[in-house]
Amino acid sequence: MPDNSGCKIATADALTLLLHNQHALSAAIEEISKWLSENGVESVAVNAAVAMETLDTNAKAITDAIMRIRQS
Repeated sequence: MPDNSGCKIATADALTLLLHNQHALSAAIEEISKWLSENGVESVAVNAAVAMETLDTNAKAITDAIMRIRQS
């Protein structure tokens, strides 16, 4: 059976970069949400907070997948 460890490493590395992007997007949304809230646009800030929750949930799943790939 061929060794596919290089493919697993590349996949895990790519997912890790996507995870870093996801964290950066979450931080940006958090900053925008804070500004919206401070400037009287609370309903939009709430929607942004919901989007951040989705990013956080998905980040956990991506992290788990990365760990499974790296351990296999």
